[in-house]
Amino acid sequence: MDITRPRPRHDTLAGVACGIGAGAVWGLVFLAPALVRDFRPLDLTIGRYLFYGLFSILLIAPHWTRLVGLLGRKEWRGLVWLAFTGNVLYYLLLASAVQLGGIAMTSLVIGFLPVAVTVVGSRDHGAVPLRRLAPSLLLAAAGVLCIGWQALAMPAADTVGRQLLGLACGVGALAAWTCFAVNNARWLARLQHVSFHEWNLLTGVVTCGLTALLLPLAWALPRVPQPPSAWALLIGVSAGVALLASMVGNALWNRMSRLLPLTLVGQMILFETLFALLYGFVWERRLPTLLEAVAFVLVALSVVTCLAAHRAPATSVPASG
Repeated sequence: MDITRPRPRHDTLAGVACGIGAGAVWGLVFLAPALVRDFRPLDLTIGRYLFYGLFSILLIAPHWTRLVGLLGRKEWRGLVWLAFTGNVLYYLLLASAVQLGGIAMTSLVIGFLPVAVTVVGSRDHGAVPLRRLAPSLLLAAAGVLCIGWQALAMPAADTVGRQLLGLACGVGALAAWTCFAVNNARWLARLQHVSFHEWNLLTGVVTCGLTALLLPLAWALPRVPQPPSAWALLIGVSAGVALLASMVGNALWNRMSRLLPLTLVGQMILFETLFALLYGFVWERRLPTLLEAVAFVLVALSVVTCLAAHRAPATSVPASG
């Protein structure tokens, strides 16, 4: 069934605020692989999502019986697909991209998410047509190109092959999260009887189950021995990313997904790129270059013009059916 109704201004403002908050905490996930570079991306992925699952199980336990009764086989299959594409596969590829190609390159690739999600979301019923979003998309593309030009201009410390492999992992992460963002927004539009917070917790439980399947693989693959202090750092980083990015960030994102149309949801992903770059500057103890500063301005203008395009009376809730 299609649901079309005017979107109140306060819903748009609240949705944008949630999008900014989600981007602020999600930007931290780009730093995590750099903090624990001595460990494999698989180790960090398992650590993050085991903690995410543990937190989710503790919070959802009192409501488990009621929620199970609200979901059918189709919904559980949807949760498995979302958990795999948006969590396990995405973060495994993103962590690999950061360790192989660096934070700047990975931010560049993930920066194309708004364009990808907005283009896909433009097919939804009641969505703002692409011709009205053209200025916003062009500004976003220009900002990302500035970031990319800067990343390519920086001297590469690794081999070309390693850089290309990192780029491939980044593109894979882009595809995985585009799939997640679109399908997650559509599921939230359908399941009005399940709160955005409950949906996040259910996703965490399913993600934990999928992550547990990776434990035998992590155990079988050879690893470089690490001291107890390194393992303590991995545990701390994994728990911190799970709490901030997976619990707080996902809750804000799900709330935003119910307040904004999918074409505007895509634009909100830009804040993840901006915060990732900001944290990268702090980590590298440097100021942004001229190109990076221009990219910040272009991305901000992209979001503003996209907001303006959604102020028309025709704006409506994403399709559900």
